[in-house]
Amino acid sequence: MEEIKNVKGTHDVFGDENNAYEKVESLMKSIAEIYAYKGVRPPVLEYNSVFVRGVGESSDVVRKEMYTFADKGGRDLTLRPEFTAGIMRLAIQNKLYATNELPLKLYYLGPVFRYERPQLGRYRQFNQFGVESIGHNSPMNDVEVIVLAYTILSSLGLENVKIKINTLGDEASRNAYRTALKEYFAKYIGNMCVDCKSRFELNPLRILDCKVPEDRPVIDGAPKIGAYLSKESKERFDAVLEALESLQIPYEIDQGLVRGLDYYSETVFEFHYKSAKGNDYGAIGAGGHYGSLMKELGGPDLPGVGFSFGIERVVSVLSDNNLLNDIAYELDAYIMPLDKSLDLYAQEVAVILRNSGGYKVDVCFDNVKLGNMFKRATNKNAKYAIIIGEDEAKAESVVLKDLASQEQITVKIEDLVDKLDELYETSYPEEEDK
Repeated sequence: MEEIKNVKGTHDVFGDENNAYEKVESLMKSIAEIYAYKGVRPPVLEYNSVFVRGVGESSDVVRKEMYTFADKGGRDLTLRPEFTAGIMRLAIQNKLYATNELPLKLYYLGPVFRYERPQLGRYRQFNQFGVESIGHNSPMNDVEVIVLAYTILSSLGLENVKIKINTLGDEASRNAYRTALKEYFAKYIGNMCVDCKSRFELNPLRILDCKVPEDRPVIDGAPKIGAYLSKESKERFDAVLEALESLQIPYEIDQGLVRGLDYYSETVFEFHYKSAKGNDYGAIGAGGHYGSLMKELGGPDLPGVGFSFGIERVVSVLSDNNLLNDIAYELDAYIMPLDKSLDLYAQEVAVILRNSGGYKVDVCFDNVKLGNMFKRATNKNAKYAIIIGEDEAKAESVVLKDLASQEQITVKIEDLVDKLDELYETSYPEEEDK
C-alpha cells in the first residue's frame, strides 16, 4: 500500500512549533493594531487575472511559480502566491476607498502558494503576515511601514537586522532606466541564462534578480538606478532616508535591489538576517511602494505601500537564536478525579475554571492511578493539580496542589476561582494579567 504523506514543499505544524507560530503571529497582529491597521481576510482562491495583471507577466511568480488550474466551470483560478494583488481586488470590489478614510490601513495573515524549490525556511505552501497602506502618496507612509516592520522584528528579540533599501523611481525614472539596461545587456544577453533572455524582452529590470553565478559579474556591472532618477523621485527617496535616520532605524542602500514583483515603484526594501547558528536566511521580510497597482486592477489611481514577512522563516530564525524557549504550552490546572463516578463533578469544576476564571484546564477521564495522573500533569506543564475524591465531592470542594512548591489546600468550589487568582498573583505575578 502506498505510504500516505504530505505533499512535497508543505509541512505539518504541531506541538511547540505551532505554539511558536501562534506567539509570533499574535505579536505581529497586536503591533499592527497599535499602528491603527485593521485585519482583512481575502480568499485563498482568486481569478488568475488578478495576479497576471497585478503582479506582472514578467515576474517569476507569474511565469513559473503560480498554482493555476481550471475549475469544473472552466474558470482559470489561482491559489494566491502573494496577498497584495488580492487585497487590491478586495478594496476595489468592496469600494473600501470610498467608504473609509484614507489611507486604508490593512493587515493580513494566511497561507500562500508558490511552486519553487523548497529550502531553508521556504516551502511551497507557507504563511505570510503583512500590511498595506493605501491611498496616500507621502514618503512618510513608506517610513511608517518600514518602522512598523522593524518594530515587529525588534519586539521578537532580533538584533542587528539588516535593512536593505533602494528606490525604483517614478514611471519616467523606470522607463529611462529600462532603456539603459536594455542597451547594456544587449551586448551580453546571448551568453546569459534562459530566464535572463526572457526577462530581457519582458522587463530588463528583472535581470537584476538573476541568481545564476555565471551571470552575476555582468549584472553587477550594470548601470544603477540612481543615475536615472527624476528630481521628484530623488527628493522622495532622500526624505525617506532622512526620516529613517531621524528615527534611528539602521539601513544600507542597495542599488541592485529591485524586488521580484512588477508593481513596485519608488521605495523598495528587504529585511535580511543571519541567525546565531550562522544560517543566512536572506530576506525574511520585504516590501515597497506601488503607484498604479489599484488602477491596473480596475480601481481608482491610488498609491500604496506594504510589506510581508514569511512566518516560517521568522520562526526558524527565532529558533536558531534560542528565542522560543518560553513557548511550550502550559496548563493552569490538571483535574484528577480519583474514581470514574467523579467524572461529571470533575467536568463541572473544569467548566467553572474555564468559563468564570479563563483558566486553561484539562481533565483526566482515564481510569489510572494517582501517580500516573501526576506524571501527566507534569508532561502537560500544569502549574496546579486539582484532586477530587469522594469526600471532596460530598463537601463540594477540591484539593488544590501547587506542583512547584508541592503545597496543597482544600478549597470550596465557590471559592476556587478567587483562590487561583490569589495564588497566581503571589506565585506568577507576570501572568496575572493574562
